[in-house]
Amino acid sequence: MRRFFVSSTDVGAGHIIIRSETDIRHILSLLRLKAGEVLTVSDSQAWEYTAEIESIDGEGILLRILDKQRFSAEPDLKITLFQGVPKQGKMETIIQKSIEMGVSAIVPVFTARSVPSFSGPLQKKIERFRRVAAEAVKQCGRGIVPPVEDPVRTADLASLLTGFDLILLPWENEEAFTIKDRMQAFSEEKKLQTAALIIGPEGGFAKEEVEILGAHGARTCSLGKTILRTETAGPAAIAMIMYELEL
Repeated sequence: MRRFFVSSTDVGAGHIIIRSETDIRHILSLLRLKAGEVLTVSDSQAWEYTAEIESIDGEGILLRILDKQRFSAEPDLKITLFQGVPKQGKMETIIQKSIEMGVSAIVPVFTARSVPSFSGPLQKKIERFRRVAAEAVKQCGRGIVPPVEDPVRTADLASLLTGFDLILLPWENEEAFTIKDRMQAFSEEKKLQTAALIIGPEGGFAKEEVEILGAHGARTCSLGKTILRTETAGPAAIAMIMYELEL
């Protein structure tokens, strides 16, 4: 069923209003929907609704709520992906696949080995990434659009790592511990609710960066016997974590 997102302030006791001009054009011009047809709407926080188009006017599209349910496709574990900025064109793929795997937030990170910065105006790139995230959510049926945050540098990353239950740093030089070892060691103590996953760009992290992040709680781990590309490593690690803890 077609899925759209609104602010929780646009949800009333019995009705929802869609105000986004982009969504209105999509509903009317592309999908050619009319009064009486049914949509799925998320309030972007906790609830999803089955709703029927009741009327269309200058303020938006008014929907009558038929059913209300808590999100069924959101994982219990909240994973934030700190992604080393890759070469041009790869970030969108990383965002798409990470969201499909269940990530809760994505933070681009400029590291010592990030080859390019984003070309063109930075804010326009971030806005593009956020649109990619929204489209990925609609495709895979999730109820919340994971935020794509403004980029940070490795030097500033340590301050963002507080508050996570577990901080995982896949690293090609780690031979003693796998990602499964790290999760199982933690889960023996308490339930894992939040995790930070730090992925390097092409070329990985410099040793000095690994040491700095380790001093702030990051635990290095291996993702297997082969070295994965940066656009593969994040989604693969998220899938491994979700398989271990959610399925």
